[in-house]
Amino acid sequence: MKLYIKNMVCSRCKMVVKSELEKLGLQLLAVDLGEVEVTPISERQKSEIAEHLKGFGFELIDDKKSRLIDKIKTLIIELVHQQNAQLNTNLSDYLSKQLTQDYSSLSNLFSEVEDTTIEKYFINQKIEKVKELLLYDELTLNEIAFQMNYSSVAYLSNQFKKVTGFSPSHYKQLKDKKRKQIEDL
Repeated sequence: MKLYIKNMVCSRCKMVVKSELEKLGLQLLAVDLGEVEVTPISERQKSEIAEHLKGFGFELIDDKKSRLIDKIKTLIIELVHQQNAQLNTNLSDYLSKQLTQDYSSLSNLFSEVEDTTIEKYFINQKIEKVKELLLYDELTLNEIAFQMNYSSVAYLSNQFKKVTGFSPSHYKQLKDKKRKQIEDL
């Protein structure tokens, strides 16, 4: 039986979910981002799991639309935060191929439910990753632009300013650098 879990977006999330489900005595068959396969469980166990995971910021997802949106978000987060936004194709083709669905229907569903576009969500994820890289202060802006697959530093700077209201260099100088959690984007 598969359980779909919202906000399970990184390897640490996988470790927490796995650990907590094992504490509940469940036999896990597979643990992936956004989903866990377990031996069959009752509805009562399912609600106990949902309640337990809620304390860690996770949520069980039941309906098909929510699962699809969660998969879109997970693919984008993996792309930006683990693969450094390196796409060999454009985002729409990538998502269509990964989810074996027409991009326009994915886009319409995402916009309808999330009240933002897939592209804006992708850009917000990229900007959060840029903020992280700026905080580490290990790479130049040119290196960050290259790593995040921007065509130029100017394009990155313009997009950064549109989203944050600050230029990247001004953001680096701020004493109170506010970053957002992935699940809040």
